Amino acid sequence: MLLYILRHADAEAPVTSDFERELTDKGVEQAKRVGRFCKEKELRLDLILTSPLVRARETARHFHSIFGDAPAPELAGFLASGMEPESAITELQTYTKLSAVMIVGHEPDLSSLISQLLGFHNPSILRVRKASLTSLEIHAWRPGGVELLFTLPCKLM
Repeated sequence: MLLYILRHADAEAPVTSDFERELTDKGVEQAKRVGRFCKEKELRLDLILTSPLVRARETARHFHSIFGDAPAPELAGFLASGMEPESAITELQTYTKLSAVMIVGHEPDLSSLISQLLGFHNPSILRVRKASLTSLEIHAWRPGGVELLFTLPCKLM
């Protein structure tokens, strides 16, 4: 299975609630840029899962509005800010019959998940930037059981 990991795009500074932070104009353009990149590269997605936080939902929605070649994004509570890598892995294992899944989430959660899957002992050596896209090929759901195919910051797409 291919796992695509997209960090939410640029969001407004904290407001009343972290849950309600919306994308900035820059963030909307970043999400659409990732969508154009994936469309141009003819990526195929069977499923898009997104954190329920507004900035992640908006990133997934704007990405999908350009990419379009996948079912509409679905909310996945396990992707909310504060996600533990072990719980994410357990949840993601239920989708192993699919060829390609994208998740849209937050930092430092995504770095921790990627680090654990790659078998890194120190998750702080990796930092996923806003609107960056990472691709992993899952061979086994254990540390070191995946192959890093690429990680791209939005500005290079």
